[in-house]
Amino acid sequence: MTQTGPKVLILGSAPCVQEAADWSRGPFTHIVAINNAWRVRPDWDFLIHPEDFPEANQPAAPTPKQKIITAQDYVPAQNAYGGFVYAGGTMAFTAGYWALHALKPHVIAYFGCDMVYPARGNTHFYGTGQADPLRQDVTLRSLEAKSSRLMQYAAKQGCRMVRLSDGESRLVCPPSCADQMENVPLVDVSGLAHAEAQERALGYYVPSGRYWEDQTRFDVAELDRIDRLWLGDTQPDDVKAA
Repeated sequence: MTQTGPKVLILGSAPCVQEAADWSRGPFTHIVAINNAWRVRPDWDFLIHPEDFPEANQPAAPTPKQKIITAQDYVPAQNAYGGFVYAGGTMAFTAGYWALHALKPHVIAYFGCDMVYPARGNTHFYGTGQADPLRQDVTLRSLEAKSSRLMQYAAKQGCRMVRLSDGESRLVCPPSCADQMENVPLVDVSGLAHAEAQERALGYYVPSGRYWEDQTRFDVAELDRIDRLWLGDTQPDDVKAA
């Protein structure tokens, strides 16, 4: 059945994202550009970037209908879904949680956000950049788990999450195309409540969003355990070892 709610396209900076420059706007109600991806096409609605995104890389003259999303906007949004430690501190995930919170979409479609970087040649559409999601970070030990978590929170809201790429990806959401994305089934969320309860019990919540200032209290083994829950591994470690 065709949904009538918002359909959000999130653009990242992978080399393939340039293909989206010529896409029809028709299938999407909103376009969210991450960091430099605002350069891909002029009709973006939202640009979302971290606090350290250089001013020189930002659009000089956005239109009155275009909005810049900063930490003031996305930190409260991500906190509404448990916070950065559990959600993953990189903009691909932050953009997804912000969209879920602010736009209440029926579909989130990622393109250029697969977080797979070639060993040679350009890593980003504008040349060679820093592979932010692959940095050593306590919140990014399993990109697949963080992707699964986001997809389950989306499904809980009745939102399908897909990727419009067909190659290798660290996103676990299914590949699709723009004219079929509304037909993708919602994922199973039967394990969400348990994983969410385990996160609350662990208590790794940092209201400011600046988790790196407080990370000495985070137990990596516990975070890995939570990641396994989001990936569907519900057996306790002692049972698996028996």
